[in-house]
Amino acid sequence: MYPNLYYLFKDIFGIELTGLKLVNSFGFFVAMAFLICAWVLTIELRRKQQQGLFVHTEETITIGAPASITELLLNFLIGFVFGYKIIGAFTIADALNDPQAFILSGRGNLVIGVLLGLLFGGLKWWEKQKQKLDKPETRTVRIWPQDRVGDIVIFAALFGFLGAKVFHNLENWNEFAKDPISSLIAFSGLTFYGGLICAGVAIIWYARRKKIKVVHLLDAMATTMMLAYALGRIGCQVSGDGDWGIVNLHPKPFSWLPDWMWAYQYPHNVIGEGTPIPGCVGPYCNQLALPVYPTALYEIVICLILFFVLWMLRKRIKVAGQMFGYYLLFNGVERFFIEKIRVNTRYEFLPFQPTQAELISFLLILAGSILIIKAKKWFPKNSD
Repeated sequence: MYPNLYYLFKDIFGIELTGLKLVNSFGFFVAMAFLICAWVLTIELRRKQQQGLFVHTEETITIGAPASITELLLNFLIGFVFGYKIIGAFTIADALNDPQAFILSGRGNLVIGVLLGLLFGGLKWWEKQKQKLDKPETRTVRIWPQDRVGDIVIFAALFGFLGAKVFHNLENWNEFAKDPISSLIAFSGLTFYGGLICAGVAIIWYARRKKIKVVHLLDAMATTMMLAYALGRIGCQVSGDGDWGIVNLHPKPFSWLPDWMWAYQYPHNVIGEGTPIPGCVGPYCNQLALPVYPTALYEIVICLILFFVLWMLRKRIKVAGQMFGYYLLFNGVERFFIEKIRVNTRYEFLPFQPTQAELISFLLILAGSILIIKAKKWFPKNSD
């Protein structure tokens, strides 16, 4: 396992770059997932625009105005945080011993933070001065949905993270009650469906506010969300964030199958779960006492296959809403069955003692099936 990129580079390339201890492996792969999926979403939105399914909106912008106080303060703040924490980590003796604890603490380099903040603010002022006109001009520009992908990604990231945190703590209420502060700020402990639901609500609100046809946006996001889930799970598997399966002591079904694909102990996992590894010194020196199903790996493979299936279907499906219906159906079925071998909290007070993910995935299967059947009636051509 590679809790951060320092260990990844050390193991694969044999080089030690201390600064990479600040780059959490899970966060890195999630960030890459957002970047790649933003590109995929842009392609789909542009394709739907060419089909006449979207219309543009007009916005007024001002050209040639000097930098505002808000812009200068925002750039100062960005520079200050970068200098205080990121660069500051290299100037404080023990900061890189536990990067997560350092980032979440109040420690940092104040002098470098202020200097870098002034530099960022100064660069913004200089940039605006170069573009400054004697008389600022007001222009009206056309904005298409694909031009708003950056905003959509930010909404998805922010509300997705908050939703994933909230749903995880609701699902593991006893752990949250013992130490609520640590539970809220910890990098691990995220529930996918919580992120999906909250991000979905936020994006729909944003789309309506910007007059983007919601049903066509959701269809465009179907392939994107399946790909994002697959790429995000790479981070879970690489870092060993606790998203693994139940104990697996069964013999391998095929002799050629590597042990780590069937039963794995997740050595050096990022959450420090399990028993100490003999001879290991430093952080991340635990591994699970018994091997488990590597469910994150299974979901990577399954969801990549489902992504390619949706990608091939996207030009064949002509009825608005059906594409998103297939996404809900595929996602629900995949997660419902993977839950059978995953470690998860069960609701003991309900019949059959389901997990939170099983309940939500069942509802997604139901919603997806209904949407596929009823889409033609609910969303006639060019409807919102």
